[in-house]
Amino acid sequence: MGQKFTGSVLKYGDDINTDVIIPTKFCNSTDPDYLGRNCLHNLDENFINKRKPGDILIAGRNFGCGSSRENAPLAIKGAKISCVIAKSFARIFFRNAINIGLPVIENEEIAIDAAEGDTLEIDFTANTCRNITKGREYKLDSYSDLIHKIFDQGGLINFIKNTEDI
Repeated sequence: MGQKFTGSVLKYGDDINTDVIIPTKFCNSTDPDYLGRNCLHNLDENFINKRKPGDILIAGRNFGCGSSRENAPLAIKGAKISCVIAKSFARIFFRNAINIGLPVIENEEIAIDAAEGDTLEIDFTANTCRNITKGREYKLDSYSDLIHKIFDQGGLINFIKNTEDI
C-alpha cells in the first residue's frame, strides 16, 4: 500500500454500531459526501465540524456492530477520515471497510493509549503507528498483498475493474 497518514485522534467508546455511524434517516443515498456530512450525527453532533480531513477515528471494542450496512464505512470515508483504529471490529464492518478502501486497524494498545487530540502517524510500509504527541511507537499487523492492492486501487470494485487477470 505504501501509504502514510498523519492526523488528529477523534476518540469514541465501545459498541459503536452502524446505525450510530450513519443513522437510518440518512441512508437514502450512497453519495460519500452526503453520508460523510451526517456521519456519527446521533453520537456526536459536532463530529463533522470538529473533524478535519485526514483525522483518525479511534474506538473501543466491537466497532461497526449491528447491521451489515455498507453505508457506514462509506460515511466515515466520506467524512474524510483517513483510518479507523479500534480494539476490535465487527467482522462484516471490517470487510466492508476494506471493500471500499477505508483502512482499518485492530490494535487494542493504540486504542487504549491514544487520547482525543493526539497526533498519530500511520505508516503502512513500515507497519508502524507513531503517537507523535506522546512519543510512542506501535507495531501494526500487516495486511496481505491482496488487501494492499485493494487499498491502492481505492476499493474492491476499482481493483476488479483494473485487474486483467481476475
